[in-house]
Amino acid sequence: MTVGAFFIGGRNVKPAGRRSQPVLSPATGAVIGEVALAEAEEIDAAVAAARAAQPGWAGLAACDRGAALRRLAAEIEARAETIGAVLAAETGKSLGDATGEAVYGAEITRYHSEWARRIEGEIIPSDTPGETLLLMRAPIGVVVCLIPFNFPIYTLLRKVAPALMAGNSVVVRPSNTTPLSALALAEAIQAAGLPDGVINILTMDHAGAGRLSQAEAVGMITLTGSVSAGRAVMDYAKANIAKTSLELGGKTPVLVGPDADVADVARRLVANKTNHCGQVCTAAARVYVVEALHDALVAALTEAFRARRFADRAQEPDAMGPVASEKARAEIHAMVERAVAEGASLAAGGVMPEGPGWFYPPTLLTGCRQEMEIIREEVFGPVLAVVRVSDLDEALRLANDHQFGLSSVLFSNDHRKVMQIANSMEAGELYVNRFPADPYQGYHAGWKRSGLGGDDGKHGLLEFTQTRLVVLAP
Repeated sequence: MTVGAFFIGGRNVKPAGRRSQPVLSPATGAVIGEVALAEAEEIDAAVAAARAAQPGWAGLAACDRGAALRRLAAEIEARAETIGAVLAAETGKSLGDATGEAVYGAEITRYHSEWARRIEGEIIPSDTPGETLLLMRAPIGVVVCLIPFNFPIYTLLRKVAPALMAGNSVVVRPSNTTPLSALALAEAIQAAGLPDGVINILTMDHAGAGRLSQAEAVGMITLTGSVSAGRAVMDYAKANIAKTSLELGGKTPVLVGPDADVADVARRLVANKTNHCGQVCTAAARVYVVEALHDALVAALTEAFRARRFADRAQEPDAMGPVASEKARAEIHAMVERAVAEGASLAAGGVMPEGPGWFYPPTLLTGCRQEMEIIREEVFGPVLAVVRVSDLDEALRLANDHQFGLSSVLFSNDHRKVMQIANSMEAGELYVNRFPADPYQGYHAGWKRSGLGGDDGKHGLLEFTQTRLVVLAP
């Protein structure tokens, strides 16, 4: 499964350099492919192709751009199993989940195509009689899309589709951990008949990503990644004063009120925390449970975490899969060991499995305190920390006492308490009696160090536009 070409200007381009990087299966550690790392001239060529294509693309009627996106969605759906097979191999997902991600990516592409006749400006009253103020929405130009490893197809289309619908062209840099599925999209892009250069996809190292992001033609950089990656992008953006849209770290608090159904909460928590081995930005991370339910919830979680199997999902599709890399697993385990050293109790998991692949068991830590690293810092893996609280007011205070503010969860049927927390939670999202699912008609945006800007829905699409005020004198 070797991919040796970049997608530049509507065609597959053989790499000019000799630098490359292997792509490893996280389930076995075996090499499943190899990708080239773009050289400076190839990065520059991709930006030039995007810059050349953008005016013509923006000049199309919006409904024509929407039709092109619908064709792209159809071509992705037609190849969903093929793309899914590549995605499953490089991420450790089951074939069903990986194919489903490709289909879901097609769905969000189709959703954004429907904004063709809905991007609106404004007419604003003037202070001068007879004068008219028109506020128009215009594309930004060339957009750089930096894609994470956990949902490499869905997140790519989540960014590319609204960028294109708004009239921009894009250069995509997929994660070097999971680049093969992004490059596999090239066939669908060509079959959909999108103009050459509107979408360009290249793999590259960090220095290459910096060169790409600082290219003179780039007007916007959108990233899903870590806080450190977000800071790097903000540094890149200084070159052109480029717009940034950043979804960064998360540490989702789960507040469990006194009227919650313990069995239901436990079932949902385990399913959420073991989905893709906890490598989800909005996955539950810290549970604040009231005193009256604490022991029962911990007992239910302990039993469920110990019973949850992990294995190669190519062989056992219903099992929990691996984390992305050996380095990631080592960092997760080190954080668990430090939590125990700080006084947390290990109720389940917390051991390094033997054998091939980068597996880590579902891990439950109890007796955690707010000042612990395991509460304060992001753990991108299947680790859940539990804190005992006196009531929901204390839970809310502790949930907000944090550097991150991406998603949050509340289990309560007290509508007054729900509304109090809804009006006070310092996070971009609050899910009540369910876990995050990022509905693509909503708006996925973080507070604090969880990011700037956001994805999805009307407001996510408008991130990819800029305004122009036109003043018509009488």
